[in-house]
Amino acid sequence: MAEQRLYFEDVDAGDTAPELSHELTRLDLVKYAGASGDFNPMHTVEPDAQAAGFPSVFGHGMFSAGLVGRSLTDFVGVGNLKSFKVRFTKQTWPGEVLTARSTVAAKREENGEHLIDITSELVNQEGEVKVSGEAVAALPSR
Repeated sequence: MAEQRLYFEDVDAGDTAPELSHELTRLDLVKYAGASGDFNPMHTVEPDAQAAGFPSVFGHGMFSAGLVGRSLTDFVGVGNLKSFKVRFTKQTWPGEVLTARSTVAAKREENGEHLIDITSELVNQEGEVKVSGEAVAALPSR
């Protein structure tokens, strides 16, 4: 299936991207550890996490950032992100349903490019913000 194209003329400040939700599982943590090489036992070994004072193993921050990043590229298109930065605000725990939400904050033309500024957040099912972020995307014009 062809990628849906988002054009600069089709977005306005205040528009929201489709949400992306994912339930974090322990299997996600193990798979991410293997894929990333981040084998910190706080993410995969329950007794080690508890011995360090945590109630359980917890999610990798970059896994959470990846959910936000995927939601952004699903919205603006692969290759259109010019910048993306996040701030980790709370840990994620297995069993939480994490939802990435993004809103167009502004649109502008700069140096011949059609740019949109986006604010994003990753929240759990209780609305707790786990990650906040900002991005800039360059969109094609009609």
